Amino acid sequence: MTKLPINVAVGILIKPNGDVLLGQRPAGKPYDGYWEFPGGKVEPDESILDALKREFVEELGIQIISAQPWCGVEYVYPHAHVRLHFYISHEWQGEPQSLEGQAFAWQGTVGVAPLLPATIPLLEWLDLERYAGR
Repeated sequence: MTKLPINVAVGILIKPNGDVLLGQRPAGKPYDGYWEFPGGKVEPDESILDALKREFVEELGIQIISAQPWCGVEYVYPHAHVRLHFYISHEWQGEPQSLEGQAFAWQGTVGVAPLLPATIPLLEWLDLERYAGR
């Protein structure tokens, strides 16, 4: 019997200039040192948006004001089968802080490496979203 994938809420914060926030996975976690969009596991009694809001308060100290579902991706890593639920937010309150000791960086053209494998295919789609109509 295969295990069900773990639901993960992932947030893409986009500044007015198109920059997006990426965080670096902390030491001791699978793929430590890899860059990803912030987020975390959805608890059994949470909606995906509620999980996203909770994770952003816990990890970055910011309040998501609004976020729209963008896409979903399933990915099987050696350590876990995940279903990633990506949300895009242009509205939040506060400045991101490193509350869990992780590095983070605002990126226009994404130049940080290495990126989590599930993130890489999304960057081209995300560029279409970020720079549409410019």
